Amino acid sequence: MYDKNNVFAKILRGEIPNKTVYSDDNVLAFYDVAPRARVHVLVIPRGEYTDIFDFTQNAPADVQVAFWNGFRNTVEKLGLRDNFRTVANTGRGAGQSVMHFHIHIMSDERFVEDF
Repeated sequence: MYDKNNVFAKILRGEIPNKTVYSDDNVLAFYDVAPRARVHVLVIPRGEYTDIFDFTQNAPADVQVAFWNGFRNTVEKLGLRDNFRTVANTGRGAGQSVMHFHIHIMSDERFVEDF
């Protein structure tokens, strides 16, 4: 079940500030507060989805397309088209610390080894 008080929900409501990279009606992309690479951005949908399975199973097709368009726009805005890594942790055992679907975009030769 989705927790409406998770940190990303609070960011989406404007209760917690963030350093926005890209924003539209469906997506918010912002810098990670604990970066694991020189560039480390999180891309989240504005809807209430706990993980990638919830999102792909329950988000309407147009919302999924809009999310991936926002993801692409974020990568292009960062100038990382040919130099980035994505991570989508699913579940606490895999390292998902916020139960709101999100994708990490990271770039730099200095990736932290545990990723």
